[in-house]
Amino acid sequence: MKLESINRIGIILRPSTPELKEMFLEAKRIFESRGIEVGIDHISGGMIDVMGQPFEMLCQNSDFLVTIGGDGTLISAVRRSYAYQLPVLGIHAGKLGFLADLDFSELESFVDKLKRGEYRIDKRAMLQATIVTKYGENKVFAFNDIVVTRPSISKMIRLETYVDGKNFNTYYGDGVVISTPTGSTAYNLSAGGPVLFPHTNVFALTPICPHSLTQRPVVLPGHFEIEIKTPDASALLIVDGQDMVEITDSDTVHIKLAEGGAHLIHRCEFNYFDVLREKLGWGD
Repeated sequence: MKLESINRIGIILRPSTPELKEMFLEAKRIFESRGIEVGIDHISGGMIDVMGQPFEMLCQNSDFLVTIGGDGTLISAVRRSYAYQLPVLGIHAGKLGFLADLDFSELESFVDKLKRGEYRIDKRAMLQATIVTKYGENKVFAFNDIVVTRPSISKMIRLETYVDGKNFNTYYGDGVVISTPTGSTAYNLSAGGPVLFPHTNVFALTPICPHSLTQRPVVLPGHFEIEIKTPDASALLIVDGQDMVEITDSDTVHIKLAEGGAHLIHRCEFNYFDVLREKLGWGD
């Protein structure tokens, strides 16, 4: 997969980091010197005193998005731009990320490679959660994970889980993590879930601190749909650790892989296992 055109980009900066202004100005210079028009979203622009555009307008006017920050900045941009299906290039401003893997010092040479077609675009699975209430439906999308958890630390939560309409399991504990392969190295891994190769069409269901030690993580095919009910109490649905939705005991949550995924721009030499070894210290 390649970009249809490389004429205009939109830049999103890590929030509350005005010191990124110099990085933005240098990135703008690099892109514009190669004939690529640069825009910035109005929140990032306001942070560094630069005129910006509303995010939706930025997406409509861009061939792809560039984030400068960390993995959280990239995840937020992917989720917010999901409807536009724009590829995203992540530049890390600090430590190497799992997703934002391009060092800022490599940007100038990488833009030249972009112009020559020397790059790749990886498709990553995303999750879609449909929350069905007596008032209607609400859909949310996640790049890493969706967590269904207890609203109060003082009590366990009971989650009735169905897979493709059939009774699957009842979880007692702190909740569950439903993770994409990309998100498998985040909360899912901390909760004892498996590491999934990011290009696989599966997702993981991992219990959080289950009451019974027989409750173990499970990997499900991408065409399955999970249905979750909380018959005893309300619960919290947390999306990528960034957004939170309250669900009641009468609501039902349907979770599946979204029809369209996320698209990440990488160097041709990018290797997922190299990142794993560096971030997780494998082989040390």
